[in-house]
Amino acid sequence: MYLNLNSNLANSYSSSSQKIRVLTESWVKENIYCPSCGNYIDEYENNRPVADFYCKKCKEDFELKSKNGNIGKKIVDGAYSTMIERLNSSQNPNFFFLTYDKKSLDVFNFLVIPKHFFTPDIIEKRKPLSSTAKRAGWVGCNILLNTIPNNGKLFYIKNRNIQPKNKLLEQWHKFHFLQKFSNIQAKGWLLDIIKCIEALNKDTFTLKELYTFEEYLRIKHPKNNNIKAKIRQQLQILRDMNYLKFISRGKYKLS
Repeated sequence: MYLNLNSNLANSYSSSSQKIRVLTESWVKENIYCPSCGNYIDEYENNRPVADFYCKKCKEDFELKSKNGNIGKKIVDGAYSTMIERLNSSQNPNFFFLTYDKKSLDVFNFLVIPKHFFTPDIIEKRKPLSSTAKRAGWVGCNILLNTIPNNGKLFYIKNRNIQPKNKLLEQWHKFHFLQKFSNIQAKGWLLDIIKCIEALNKDTFTLKELYTFEEYLRIKHPKNNNIKAKIRQQLQILRDMNYLKFISRGKYKLS
């Protein structure tokens, strides 16, 4: 896997945005494998509205976002209304995210965010464009990376370090069960509990420790009047999905 974008591929382009699009898309096509099956991916024809790449073997779709500099907390995306519609449909692709250095064209990070980690909560609505703008009133959105569980950010390259392929494939399939939850609200609860478990930063934890997030969950889910019961319910689901193991009364361990 090469960690540099080939500048020669964009010599015929004058626009900076076009150049970086050509360079990053070419790099992905040459270096990146499907995180679901390990097969190499193919590129869709230009201007496809839903995705940039696809896997012939397992039919997964991927949209590529690139950024100069650090990963940061947000990814700038397209129209807010379109994104929300996609989250509620079967056409929502997985997201590839690449960061690079503008001067050296070195690739620093490359990760995939599986589509089953996407809920409306992670989408931030931007302010409408001003009346003087070419697309006056248009409303874009940001993907809030910092709201996605760490397990939902699968790195191929992290700080210029190539990650093991078998580890990434294992991570992908560990959380594939989330695709079974078509109800956005139900999936949102599971993701919130996964984030709370991650925040404990422990392989083994107690129900009492997870109850400390009761107020945080109450703010996120104001219509629920019995947060503790909901926490227990979600732990049962995560146990059934082999994400957790039940050790003893009120005690759990990550699988």
